[in-house]
Amino acid sequence: MNKISIIIPIFNEGQTIGKLLNHLLENSSQKNISEIIIVDGGSNDGSKKAVERFQKGLDCARPEIVILLNSKKGRAKQMNIGSSFATGNVLYFLHADSFPPKNFDKLIINEVKKGNKAGCFKMKFDYNHWWLQLASWLTQFRWRACRGGDQSQYITKKLFNEIGGFDENYTIYEDNILINELYKRKQFTVINKKLTSSARRYKKYGIWKLQYHFWTIYVKKWFGANAEELHAYYKKNIA
Repeated sequence: MNKISIIIPIFNEGQTIGKLLNHLLENSSQKNISEIIIVDGGSNDGSKKAVERFQKGLDCARPEIVILLNSKKGRAKQMNIGSSFATGNVLYFLHADSFPPKNFDKLIINEVKKGNKAGCFKMKFDYNHWWLQLASWLTQFRWRACRGGDQSQYITKKLFNEIGGFDENYTIYEDNILINELYKRKQFTVINKKLTSSARRYKKYGIWKLQYHFWTIYVKKWFGANAEELHAYYKKNIA
């Protein structure tokens, strides 16, 4: 029987993590979820307290399903640690501000049964701007350039381990590195349902400014920039 382990790396996500946990429990079936693993990278804003409320049963009818782990900061490290604790045969990596569609668990399992070992959902932003609407519309296609971690990522644990997990040399772009490996293996599908992702970073930095920096990072990697160079650019212009 296919079971999903949901893995969510967090760092100062106190305002969203509780809402996300409720959303996941309300939009999935108990029989399909092994556990929800939250991997904290050193939050200091109350994120861990919000998760602990679920573990104590204060905000959750199923406290046993929520696991809180600690890690050094870095999504690749955090997600790899989460995967090592996962008991499900399907891993589902999710950002703390991305909300998958109703019955996301059944949709993922159906794809696995069809032999599609990895993939993501289409995406829409929670912000009505024409560029973000266009970017969201493009996520329905299988084009490599339309992919990103904010669309979430499911992958069978067997395939994830064969690849070697996330490359911890990358403090950014780690999602794309894994996706590149999946495309090389022709193991990627786009599920025809929309996940809703927050546009908060676009609001914070400005849509065109942030998009320019994301494009620059993508092009830098295309021309051979290494992990340190990408992180240096990100730290200077975005972080």
